[in-house]
Amino acid sequence: MQEDFLHYVWQHQYFGKTDLQTVEGEELVVLRPGHRNSDAGPDFLNARLLIGDVEWNGAVEIHLRASDWRRHQHQVDKKYDQVVLHVVYTADVPVHRTDGTPVPTLNLGPRIEPALLTAYNALTTAPIPTLLPCAGALPTVPELTRLMMVERVLLDRVTEKAAVLQALHARTGHDWESTAWHALAAGFGFKKNTEPLARLALALPLAVLRKHRYDLRQTEALLFGQAGLLPPADSAPDDYCAALRREYDFLAHKYNLGPTAMAAHEWNFLRLRPANFPTVRLAQLAALLHAQPRLFQPLLDAPDVRTLEKILLTSVSDYWQNHYRPGVSAAKVPGLGKSSAHLLIINVVVPLRVAHARSIDNQAGVEAAVDLLTQLPREQNSILAIYDELQFRHRTAADSQGLLALHNGYCAPRRCLHCAIGSRILQRNVAATK
Repeated sequence: MQEDFLHYVWQHQYFGKTDLQTVEGEELVVLRPGHRNSDAGPDFLNARLLIGDVEWNGAVEIHLRASDWRRHQHQVDKKYDQVVLHVVYTADVPVHRTDGTPVPTLNLGPRIEPALLTAYNALTTAPIPTLLPCAGALPTVPELTRLMMVERVLLDRVTEKAAVLQALHARTGHDWESTAWHALAAGFGFKKNTEPLARLALALPLAVLRKHRYDLRQTEALLFGQAGLLPPADSAPDDYCAALRREYDFLAHKYNLGPTAMAAHEWNFLRLRPANFPTVRLAQLAALLHAQPRLFQPLLDAPDVRTLEKILLTSVSDYWQNHYRPGVSAAKVPGLGKSSAHLLIINVVVPLRVAHARSIDNQAGVEAAVDLLTQLPREQNSILAIYDELQFRHRTAADSQGLLALHNGYCAPRRCLHCAIGSRILQRNVAATK
């Protein structure tokens, strides 16, 4: 058993109240259980209790065993002098405040309904990852509860991503164009090369790129050269790469870029299909920068997914249409596909638009940005297949993102007590004790 379970039981008052007494034998009436404390100190604050003939207002501390009070050194911590009730599963020892006064204790263990404890154990011991912890009890959960939980965590997921971009926006001097550049660069890494591409964006000032976006060769030279992926001109595998290197050497000297350049070994090629090589992604990013002299405003103003696809799906230069790496040719190299463009919309465009909307307190803009996800087809992977099997609604990318947030934030770490679905399952096992 985890303390979280006792927090849940106390917060919702899911225990027997008949002849409720403290361990010390005083009558106890819970007038207000208090609210959860997310900071340091007691678990619940502003509780209101009637103990004997005295009404107390203060904090409630919860432990599995009363002796945990001493193990956590609360008896010498003045923050815990405000505790008016110690709620425990097992009352094994009396406890005291820093001044030696005793803290009333409620022994909760015998008062928890066995059915509730059984349901809790079933959730926390169910085998994973083959099934969700709540899989066996899901038929008892109303569809509306599932939908509301998925929508809630979807908004949480998008908001968390947006918060990262809001912080980036602050670091770039509140420049949305620069924020869009850094976000798109990292997005073009598609997980395997997200971190190297984010570092490349830091190593290549947007001000320099702006001056040369109208020349695709110069844009490629800046990206590939600063990424450390161009060999010296005298050992280049072909004339095009030699020309790129000469162009880069000139620009690097002009803008003093050399000290921040990356090295070829920093990029990940292993276990990637050639179409996903970082060299291919850099060529696609260069094409986008060349086609869009400005990045942020078009991404912000696009009315729908179709318009965003047109912005993102640009054609690379002739050389990169049949080369995966410098000097390594192929019959045809696929361009940025729709599925990749959709991932960029999910992971870059939507969070970017939400971040901007939040910065100007525009709730309608937040909702419009999230609505873009409903225009995208649903995603498919092994995790989402589990939810499909259990009949969760899964029609669009909004559903996919919500289900992934549910899995990562609640199901995988077994945070069932914090999930509306898990809470609903437990509620069915609570007797009428109030």
